[in-house]
Amino acid sequence: MNEKKAKVKSATEEFNQTAADVGHDKYMLRLFITGSTARSVLAISNLKKICEEYLEGQYELEVIDLYKNPLLAKEEQIIAAPTLIKKLPLPFRRIIGDMSNEEKVLVGLDLRKLAKT
Repeated sequence: MNEKKAKVKSATEEFNQTAADVGHDKYMLRLFITGSTARSVLAISNLKKICEEYLEGQYELEVIDLYKNPLLAKEEQIIAAPTLIKKLPLPFRRIIGDMSNEEKVLVGLDLRKLAKT
């Protein structure tokens, strides 16, 4: 068990070090999924499409399967999947769902302002 905690901690430390090494103009994204379910595959596909269209060459995406890394769910306080976490640039944001609502994802990534109705 301690070995698993050490792996999770070292993975988080590695991510934080990578984030520190990357310029602040680069988006650091983590997508938490549960296996290769249809919803997970759809979330990955939708997010990659959005990132390539709006953030080409300006992002790093880490896809984390919670079945393979369950301790990360607790560490990152993931209560639903798929969940996207935007680590950088600040502010920190969470987006839950299959990323099919492009407008919601763009607002969550601060790429578009929320339209007032």
